[in-house]
Amino acid sequence: MKGTCNCGTIKFEVSGNITKLYQCHCGLCQKQSGSTSNTATMVNESSFKWLSGFESITHWKKDSGFTSNFCKVCGSPVPNRLRDTNFFWIPMGLVESIDAKVVVHICCESKSKWDNVHGNVSTLDGMPESVDSFIKSLQSSDV
Repeated sequence: MKGTCNCGTIKFEVSGNITKLYQCHCGLCQKQSGSTSNTATMVNESSFKWLSGFESITHWKKDSGFTSNFCKVCGSPVPNRLRDTNFFWIPMGLVESIDAKVVVHICCESKSKWDNVHGNVSTLDGMPESVDSFIKSLQSSDV
């Protein structure tokens, strides 16, 4: 699976099969995406590779640790390492068409009033209790 920022300067690829995505509805993700939520997944660093444009990435970091990496040319959010883990956060709006589905909505307590979560999908009011188990659930192959 390959992905690019809006202008094509930053390119990356993920090996393996991604089947599970999540949508975060927190205020930070709303502002970062300019929409109701941010659709993403996490992949192990061994499955992730920058193809080009790494030098065009800049970032912004809050005191809380929230980090937003983005293309300095077009402003698209781009993958970033999840704090001090071996995982990369992948914003799914950057990737080629894949056969994956949203399996959980998180931070639903702070979703916009006009945001409707549909379907037979798990929801969490806040963040997952354990980031490790959350990442593992996204990595498992059963959908």
